[in-house]
Amino acid sequence: MTIALQYCHVTVNDPDESLGFYRDALGLELRNDVASGGFRWVTLGSASQPGLEIVLSEPHAGRSQSDGDALQELLVKGVLPTLVFRTADLDATFEKVRASGAEVLQEPIDQPWGPRDCAFRDPSGNMIRIQQQATEAPRSTL
Repeated sequence: MTIALQYCHVTVNDPDESLGFYRDALGLELRNDVASGGFRWVTLGSASQPGLEIVLSEPHAGRSQSDGDALQELLVKGVLPTLVFRTADLDATFEKVRASGAEVLQEPIDQPWGPRDCAFRDPSGNMIRIQQQATEAPRSTL
């Protein structure tokens, strides 16, 4: 059996503002933009992973009023799940995202568990981490 992740949904307050971050700052490509019932679903992807896409949607899009309200509350608190991206050049990616005006949570550092990473908040408050794999050869466990 083969299984792969196809979509990851990210809740945002404003699809246009978020599109600027995910497309322009992170370099993802716009794949689809669908309006329905007064809401939008914006799909983005990366040429390096053609089968994996991120769908941006507002808290109330396709949800009941109470569910949308609850999701909006979590979004405002900044406690929704973190997205982690990888890049071959963390320092260049960090500078590009910082230049976009995104809120920096952590500048690039080497983590004790291996990768070098940094962290930002997207325009809606979601935490976005970006990491570069450690270049050190794996350690032997002998």
